[in-house]
Amino acid sequence: MRISFKEWTKSGAPWVWLNAGAVAISMIMVVGLLILIAVRGLGHFWPADLVQATYSENGQQMKLVGELVNSEDVPADQLRDSGVDVPEGAEFMQRNLIKVGNRDVGGSDFIWVLDDFISQSSKPEMLFAAERREWGNFYGYLRSVKQDGELVASYDGYEKTAEYEVLWQDFQSRIERALVLHEQIKDIEKGDIGSINYELERIRLKERALQLKEITDQARYQELDARRAELNADYEVLQKDLTDLYTAFNRDSITAEVADGRIVEIEISKIVRAFLPNDMGLGAKIAHYAEKIVEFMTDDPREANTEGGIFPAIFGTVMMVLLMSVMVTPFGVVAAVYLREYAKQGFVTRLIRIAVNNLAGVPSIVYGVFGLGFFVYFLGGHIDDALFPEAKPAPTFGTPGLLWASLTLALLTVPVVIVATEEGLSRIPRAVREGSLALGATKAETLWKVVLPMASPAMMTGVILAIARAAGEVAPLMLVGVVKLAPSLPLDMNYPFLHLDQKFMHLGFHIYDVGFQSPNVEAARPLVYATALLLVAVIAMLNLSAIAIRNHLREKYKALEM
Repeated sequence: MRISFKEWTKSGAPWVWLNAGAVAISMIMVVGLLILIAVRGLGHFWPADLVQATYSENGQQMKLVGELVNSEDVPADQLRDSGVDVPEGAEFMQRNLIKVGNRDVGGSDFIWVLDDFISQSSKPEMLFAAERREWGNFYGYLRSVKQDGELVASYDGYEKTAEYEVLWQDFQSRIERALVLHEQIKDIEKGDIGSINYELERIRLKERALQLKEITDQARYQELDARRAELNADYEVLQKDLTDLYTAFNRDSITAEVADGRIVEIEISKIVRAFLPNDMGLGAKIAHYAEKIVEFMTDDPREANTEGGIFPAIFGTVMMVLLMSVMVTPFGVVAAVYLREYAKQGFVTRLIRIAVNNLAGVPSIVYGVFGLGFFVYFLGGHIDDALFPEAKPAPTFGTPGLLWASLTLALLTVPVVIVATEEGLSRIPRAVREGSLALGATKAETLWKVVLPMASPAMMTGVILAIARAAGEVAPLMLVGVVKLAPSLPLDMNYPFLHLDQKFMHLGFHIYDVGFQSPNVEAARPLVYATALLLVAVIAMLNLSAIAIRNHLREKYKALEM
């Protein structure tokens, strides 16, 4: 039976289809965005082939060695206006972005070239790529290996032979040796010597505290001096070991030929890894790709955050969110319980609820300014005056740090937790409360043992929403604790182990810094996508953990709700 358009509209079917279409479009946009971020971010770690070619433009010729990064079509008129000799009749020309590396040799590791002017293109198996701790990637031909300045082995050809294989394997073994020594140096500098320096600073502060209290007991000063002498003796031993390690670390070097034929010398201690991308099979490239992904998630950054990993930023983000959740949950739950269970429902209570709802719409930067002024300067300054006078004028808690960042975000998200918890409390039937009271329980016992457990899924919903908002915030964190590069993690083996006064790194700020503050834009662009994808993954994991807890609580108390 056919129905009229008016009846069809009244049935509500158009609105169902409209909502379904809106949801479908939203899902397509979200999935498409994630795919775009994943392709552009994760593709950065794939070992691309190296191309050797000759480039001729306006009568000038040069040799190129590098990897293709991007291609685009450029209007021919635009190229003519810039002085390029464009063939007649051409409307568009393809322009390629080539990563040529060797920034210490050529001054720039990315160049744009026109595809029509490239000739004699090839992919020699002997071309190698080296990732370095400084100056970015190096591309060229391996020519010799040196030890203490003396030639160990060399090769001058352009074809792979058994002699070259021996040279390459010797190069790889020396890189492995240097990496082991680098880890030993890092353990001594950041571990042993770092602990000694931390303990020496604590001794200095204890001595300063005795002086401020005008304590003249020489025995206590002598005890501190004895401990200082012991630590200094340990430091001298470690310093000697460190000197020996650095001597061994800087022992080896290589010479390599770059695209224009020049021979340059590179210390192996500055090389993280070297590989032959044109000679790698699919399995070797997949293994290399997996190694780079693991490095990205577990290593420290280098090269102004454009190389290496982002583990400190992952750790800082997760630690801040966990601390924020621990802080915001009790405050939000207590406020919601008071408003729903104890406060007299009148004009003042309605005014408080309106204020809470309005707080959720305050711009986050306002919370950052408040956190800087109240938490850092006022509260932190008074804590320093009361508890850490020996450290002044250097601030301890009177400076941005992990604690104040977590508190600021807790303040930013507490309205969400209050509203969600209140909604959960309002859904608990009045008969449940009356039944508990009728059995002889007090109001406090009813609240603690019946009402709050049944409302716990709603509390977790509030925490999930709080995590979703707080984890991606950047503006307030720039004022209350986040930095471009933190030398150490806020959690280590030095007392008190968790350093709430310490500054930290954050994935959101890392995206801003790499994307807008990096001196090497082309090198930083893929890392922006990769870090954004990782931030989404971290937020999703935190939310999924909270959702799992909420679902468990919901199943546990489902019988009571029925």
